Amino acid sequence: MIGAPEWKTDPDYATPDARLPRLNQVFGRIEDWTQTRDKFEVMEILNARDIPCGPILSMKELAADQSLRATGTIVEVDHPVRGSYLSVGNPIKLSDSPTEVTRSPLLGEHTDTILRDVLALDDQTVRELQNSGALGDPAKLAAE
Repeated sequence: MIGAPEWKTDPDYATPDARLPRLNQVFGRIEDWTQTRDKFEVMEILNARDIPCGPILSMKELAADQSLRATGTIVEVDHPVRGSYLSVGNPIKLSDSPTEVTRSPLLGEHTDTILRDVLALDDQTVRELQNSGALGDPAKLAAE
C-alpha cells in the first residue's frame, strides 16, 4: 500500500526485528504515503485490509460530527454567563440510568442552599454571614 512491496522479501525489512533499527525510514515512508490522502481515505484503505486505524479529529471536526451529537458523546450546554458551548457527554450509557450533562455552577450559586440544607444554619445566621461580608457578593463573584 505504501509503495514498497520489495520490503516483504528484503531481509532489512521482512521481520519486526530487522525493521526495528530502520523505524525512522519505515515511518518516513508511511508519512509520505499518508500525505497524499486525507485521514478518512487512509482509514478506509487500511480498515478494508483489517488494519485497525482511525482518524484524529480536530476540534472543528468533532463539533461538526452529527453522529457524536446523536450518541451524546458531544453535547451542547447552556450557560447563563458564557452562553451555549460544546462539552464532552457522559461516555457511559445505561438504559436504566440516563444522565444529563449540565453546566457547572456559578461561583457562590449554591452557597445559601449549602448553608441552610447541608450545614443546617437558620435564616438569621445566614443573613449575619451575608451581612458580614464573609461570603462575598455572589453577583460580584460570578462576574469575576
